[in-house]
Amino acid sequence: MAQGYKISGTFVDSTDGQPVMGVALQLQKPGDTSTFGIKSDADGYFELNNVPSGSYMLKGTYVGYRNVSRRITVTDNTALGQISLLRDEKALKTVTVEGTAVRAEQNGDTTAFNAAAFKTHPDATAEDLLNKMPGVSTADGTLKVNGEEVKKVFVDGKPFFGDDPNAAIKNLPSEIVDKIQVFDRASDQAQFTGFDDGNSEKTINIKTKKGRNNGVFGKISAGDGFDTKNNDNRYTGSLNLNFFNGNRRISLVGMANNINQQNFSTDDLLGVTSSSSGGGTFGGGGNRGGGGNRGGGPGGGAASNFLVSQQGGITQTQSGGINYTDNWSKSLAVTGSYFFNRAENNTETDLSRTYLLKNQDSSLVYNEQSRTHSININHRISARAEWTIDSNNSLFITPKVSYQDNQTDKTLTGSNLINNSTRGTSLQNTTTNKNSGINFSNSVFYRHKFHKQGRTISANLDTRVNTKDGDGTIYSSTDYIDSATTTDQVNNQTTLGTTWAGSLNYTEPLSKKSQLQINYNPSITHNESEKLSFAKDASGQYTIPVDSVSNSFKNDYTYHKAGIGYRYNSDKFNFNSTLNGQIADLQGLQTYPQNQAINRTFRNILPQAMMSYKISKTENLRIFYRSSTNAPTITQLQNVIDNSNTLQLKTGNPNLKQDYTNSVFMHYGKTSPGKGNGLFIFANATFTRDYIGNSTSVSPEGVQISMPVNLNGMAKINAFGNYSLPLKAVKSNLNLSTGISYTQTPSLINDVLNKTKNYGLNLGFVLGSNISENVDFTISSNGAYTIANSSSQPQSNYNYYSQTSSAKINIIFLKRMVFNTNINHTLYTGLGEGYNQNFFLWNASLGYKLLKDKSLLLEVYAFDILNQNKSISRTVNDYYVEDSKTTVLQRYAMLRLTYTIRKFKGTAKMPEEDKSPEGEMRRRIFQNGPPPGAPPPPGGPGF
Repeated sequence: MAQGYKISGTFVDSTDGQPVMGVALQLQKPGDTSTFGIKSDADGYFELNNVPSGSYMLKGTYVGYRNVSRRITVTDNTALGQISLLRDEKALKTVTVEGTAVRAEQNGDTTAFNAAAFKTHPDATAEDLLNKMPGVSTADGTLKVNGEEVKKVFVDGKPFFGDDPNAAIKNLPSEIVDKIQVFDRASDQAQFTGFDDGNSEKTINIKTKKGRNNGVFGKISAGDGFDTKNNDNRYTGSLNLNFFNGNRRISLVGMANNINQQNFSTDDLLGVTSSSSGGGTFGGGGNRGGGGNRGGGPGGGAASNFLVSQQGGITQTQSGGINYTDNWSKSLAVTGSYFFNRAENNTETDLSRTYLLKNQDSSLVYNEQSRTHSININHRISARAEWTIDSNNSLFITPKVSYQDNQTDKTLTGSNLINNSTRGTSLQNTTTNKNSGINFSNSVFYRHKFHKQGRTISANLDTRVNTKDGDGTIYSSTDYIDSATTTDQVNNQTTLGTTWAGSLNYTEPLSKKSQLQINYNPSITHNESEKLSFAKDASGQYTIPVDSVSNSFKNDYTYHKAGIGYRYNSDKFNFNSTLNGQIADLQGLQTYPQNQAINRTFRNILPQAMMSYKISKTENLRIFYRSSTNAPTITQLQNVIDNSNTLQLKTGNPNLKQDYTNSVFMHYGKTSPGKGNGLFIFANATFTRDYIGNSTSVSPEGVQISMPVNLNGMAKINAFGNYSLPLKAVKSNLNLSTGISYTQTPSLINDVLNKTKNYGLNLGFVLGSNISENVDFTISSNGAYTIANSSSQPQSNYNYYSQTSSAKINIIFLKRMVFNTNINHTLYTGLGEGYNQNFFLWNASLGYKLLKDKSLLLEVYAFDILNQNKSISRTVNDYYVEDSKTTVLQRYAMLRLTYTIRKFKGTAKMPEEDKSPEGEMRRRIFQNGPPPGAPPPPGGPGF
């Protein structure tokens, strides 16, 4: 059979050189009615494969541009380079389009939302725009789509501020956004081979408008005010400047405030927080991985001290960053960012924790009041270079490095109540911790295509190095029923973790639609951890070793994984499966205070599969099955006592095994572009064998000691659905959502197996206006009912209901006056005494736009006008139920000044600005889509 060849090229706009996505391409032999047909992707790129040799006519069409045609002769792989499209002004003048704006499109695995269908006020950010879209939320500073956390945000297909989604959505204005594309981004390896490797991440790509991607834009803001309760000063200042010039894009951001506005990701906290936080994070390995790296990496700490939401604690933040993106040549694209953050947090917390003991007549309640002051400083740098060596070879390099410095001071008072009486134990505790750490990672990925279509080889090498050094103090006084003790100690800690992980993948075509893959993945992780504690001697110096809370430990986790996979790919159906075998070796050595060795070998079969079915052009179904193992962390393996809370002791377990998890995911999406409706359903189920859970022993005095153990019976099941539709009568978009969840968590309490089950049901809606930029509102509400029960106390009722509602309104009147208000209502019922809440948080501002172009806004802003702001929460886990209250920022007033910069290059006007007949036609096309018979609008980024 004759060898087919590849034809490739890129469509660009002849005016500004920007790529044109969605160009309909036809390749036809003269005199032959059959054609090859595809569309260009997000970068304007197209690729036709398995084209027989011969002469062809290549045609490209897209609404608003003149048709382009080119005669080509194919005798080998043919790279056409850039193909310029001329704008068809005449066609624009004659096109008449009516109807509802296309709100969402389902293109394969990608959901694309049309920003023009979601109107926002002139000063809105990309975050304001996202909150109007189906299934998207940014509650508590976490960007989620259909209940899944978004890990990355790209701008025009390129990284923006590393892995920090908030940096993009909070600093990009909504006016430059053309489309929001949502998809599961596969790893570089999986994108190249087409075989799912289980490393996909929920990703949003922000496509910018043509005409808004060349110029300078941004905002500079400053404000000053006072706290009406304490008469404290409140201030804020922010900078956001973007310099876009084609492929070269430079963004600068900065902020300083003491009003709880934060602009950092979890990277700021990695590896530097205190290894314990008193009563707040008691558990000893209850979380999967315990904060450590997969493969036995060093353990993490109390990140919750710094991940403070708008209603928890009071934080002062100073941060700044720069993001750079450019194509240095046709073959080399680079991105890089630097980010600095300093966060100082003060938190006061009251909590009440009821333990799930087997005997209902023997109850144990722990109450705690604590104050925490912390300062966290972080520097992080990330970069990515993509080098296309030639048409068959490419290289990707992605380094990241971060440095953190953290100081935490915490005081707490805790007490145990046994059988609802004051008979129990109590303590007063003061701890300090100072830690610093460096985290480095780098990925090098090389890929090669052979001349035979579908035959490839690729290799990846990942390197990770994590270091942490710190020291701390603890002073506690504990009163037991018949005795009392005092602890006065200092400690110093060091940890080091290094990981080398690689992959080698080879694919071989079996037919035009099927492929075979052979893969090999080795990995080795080495960890060292040492904690030395000392008590006072007779002279008052800390020189006496305390062996019970000291430890020196090393471990190595090595695995070799190899497998074979099969892939079938057609226009409608895509399936791939891989069967891996893994041999893992875990070795550990404790050298202080006594010698103890660990040596275990694990053998596992790890299957995985993925199926994608394109039911129609607007309907898609995807199902994933994955299996994985997770090794215990070095913190979980160390047989050393953590005495930072003497009523709640923790220790490790050198006998831990790795766990084994099976997961199933389902995604379904359907859109109706003509009606503007959309339905999205997401579901997943996860089951874990040898789950690393907790074993807790409780003494008659209420003192607990906990350690991690392997248990069976861990299960999580979730389902989430969202239906969206336009309401023409009120010129608004309505999003309806619902979700159900089930979690079963096993634990041991006094050597008795306990299974805690949580059932959850939530219902919500978002109504977003689509009236005009002068009247912008978003109204939302979400209610959740949780049923929690425990096999230790089946007769107990821990059910509760929570509801959060909000209304955000922005009105521009008298041409220059701006009124903005948002009202948030929080309701909690079914919690413990003193923790049920029902309150409103009301903020408002009134401003006036100055200067001829209305670029300067002067406003008076008031926060928590009713002075009702509160922070409450309930936690139900495998061995206790906890209700907590935390200090929050309350009423203050502020005078703010904001200057908006909008200077775009070129003479072409945006549709909403151009009042000419041509501009009117462009605007109709932009808002309503192309006319009947024209190619439909494009979807996702190359899927």
